[in-house]
Amino acid sequence: MPPLVGRSAGMHRDQRLRRRKDFAAVYRTGRAQGNRLLVVRIHPNEGDITRFGFVAGKVVGGAVVRNRVKRRLREAARKLDVKPGLDIIIGARKAAADADSHELNRALASLLARGGALQPLAGALEETL
Repeated sequence: MPPLVGRSAGMHRDQRLRRRKDFAAVYRTGRAQGNRLLVVRIHPNEGDITRFGFVAGKVVGGAVVRNRVKRRLREAARKLDVKPGLDIIIGARKAAADADSHELNRALASLLARGGALQPLAGALEETL
């Protein structure tokens, strides 16, 4: 198998929220944090794996734009040091379509830190940014 040069390793299947009932549970009981670009909902899942769900509605743009935003958010979430045992839904707002990767990374890290989802060291680093 060739090495992944210049590509990310992606997010493992176990780390993704895929079932409707999992999304519904997070929407129903999760804590929400929001900013200009994103809305994040966090809910404990009683497991040791943190799972992410990504939502970009049609208000964000066409399919190409929505998929690009979700790819950027997936990569940003993959890079963060998040506490285990959480289900997290990351929703894109309309302004996310015009934001670059760095803006999305900062917005996501800020919301996860505010929601208490980052590991303590990562949260301390976020406060210095």
